[in-house]
Amino acid sequence: MTSQRTTTIVTLTAMVGLLVFAMSRRNSRGGEPTAETGPEGAVYAMLEAARTGDVSAYLAQYSGQMASTLKAVIAEKSESGFRDYLRSTNAEVKGIAVSGLHQVSDSEAELQLEYIFQDRNEVQTVKLDRLSGRWKIVRVDSAERVKTLVPYGTPVP
Repeated sequence: MTSQRTTTIVTLTAMVGLLVFAMSRRNSRGGEPTAETGPEGAVYAMLEAARTGDVSAYLAQYSGQMASTLKAVIAEKSESGFRDYLRSTNAEVKGIAVSGLHQVSDSEAELQLEYIFQDRNEVQTVKLDRLSGRWKIVRVDSAERVKTLVPYGTPVP
């Protein structure tokens, strides 16, 4: 077996493993995110609301300036326009990986959210605060494109 083929197989196996892990975490969380589900619970709830186009559930995962900005966008686009935006943006996503949880304190945390697309991956840092016992997203950094060695869906030779 060539070293290029070995590298390809290892990379694909790692990507599939991350995808399976992310999907199992999303499916095992159940119910509303709380302090007990941790910061990841709020992120998974936001992602599920985006996938289904549930604007109120999506907005419920945010607080502070982020929530205010989203409310202004919804007022400008209309709720149905924003719902369509959430669904169409999420339709391109092939998988999601949540990693790098860093809990700064009992009420502050940061984590990495990686979106897996057909032709690229994008990573964002998400900052969350625990307010009244629930984790809420308060900041999302700009997405950074990550070099993908093997694009999603590439057949293994």
